[in-house]
Amino acid sequence: MSTTVDKIKGIEEEVSSPHLLAVYMLILSQMAKTQKNKATSFHLGQLKAKLAKLKRELLTPTSSGGGGGAGFDVARTGVASVGFIGFPSVGKSTLMSKLTGQHSEVAAYEFTTLTTVPGQVVYNGAKIQMLDLPGIIQGAKDGKGRGRQVIAVAKTCHLIFIVLDVNKPLTDKRVIENELEGFGIRVNKQPPNIVFKKKDKGGISITNTVPLTHIDQDEIRAVMGEYKISSADIAIRCDATIDDLIDILEAKSRSYIPVIYALNKIDAISIEELDLLYRIPNACPISSEHGWNIDELMEQMWDKLNLVRVYTKPKGKLPDYTAPVVLRSNKCTVEDFCNAIHKTIVEDFRQAIVYGKSVKHQPQRVGLSHELADEDIITIIKR
Repeated sequence: MSTTVDKIKGIEEEVSSPHLLAVYMLILSQMAKTQKNKATSFHLGQLKAKLAKLKRELLTPTSSGGGGGAGFDVARTGVASVGFIGFPSVGKSTLMSKLTGQHSEVAAYEFTTLTTVPGQVVYNGAKIQMLDLPGIIQGAKDGKGRGRQVIAVAKTCHLIFIVLDVNKPLTDKRVIENELEGFGIRVNKQPPNIVFKKKDKGGISITNTVPLTHIDQDEIRAVMGEYKISSADIAIRCDATIDDLIDILEAKSRSYIPVIYALNKIDAISIEELDLLYRIPNACPISSEHGWNIDELMEQMWDKLNLVRVYTKPKGKLPDYTAPVVLRSNKCTVEDFCNAIHKTIVEDFRQAIVYGKSVKHQPQRVGLSHELADEDIITIIKR
């Protein structure tokens, strides 16, 4: 493991070398005026590809300490999971107790939580699992403080609460984001709009539908060479960077997870300082100790999870609003709803009668492919 870490640090130093970056940025800014330095461009692409491969090697579960580990993996319950990430003593365990009633060791010293502590909250009829993870430290992605095990669990969550101390939110925010990014978690991002298709022959074909200002064909070919890909179709439909292309090639080790920054301990700051905190995107100022603003945190959680509640209406009866079927997909279809109840329903399905935002007429008869909206009401008609 140490050998891989040393290799990574060496390449990171070379990639971030002021001389190399200065030369490369100068080349990019003067592309229209001067001939491109292909050697520099090719070298940078090659280095970044090597770095990505080494990080994957370090972070795979087969590597020492790369997986969840004893005390970290927990049985999953509910329709979604939310992981709590933060430095020691920022109030994660207190927040966990406030939300779920689940006891998580709380004390005035660091590293009181040593394993994953699961809990559950029911919100808008949905059972959502909360995972209080041990505090991480800078260098977590390199294995410090069992950091890789902690982040490995966070990587499987549907949402992450990054709990920060309001007295130093931006500094800690950058450090934690760097740790998560180094582990393949892309914070509040969507996968880049790049289509990659490997071929048996024909060479590398590169097309783009928008002007590319951060990447060139020499870099792309250098990356392909490092991954030993000699033939492929690459369609770039966004102003991508070389890191975006590598993320597509490393898709299995990348997770795109929404994040809410829970800025804790607002009871220790002024109103003026609180106003400034609200300017941070995806942030929710709270006091876990006093329970202040927890409602807003839960509302933001619901919006980020994109859960869909569907209420059932037996034929000839009123809708049942007490126990919605909660689906965890942006585009939930009637078929998804049927499978969530019992897969045999699809076999006997004839049509569905739907009330709600997803239909133009109230009610409307639809088929299995119809996309449902939050709080729709549905009646299944069998053959």
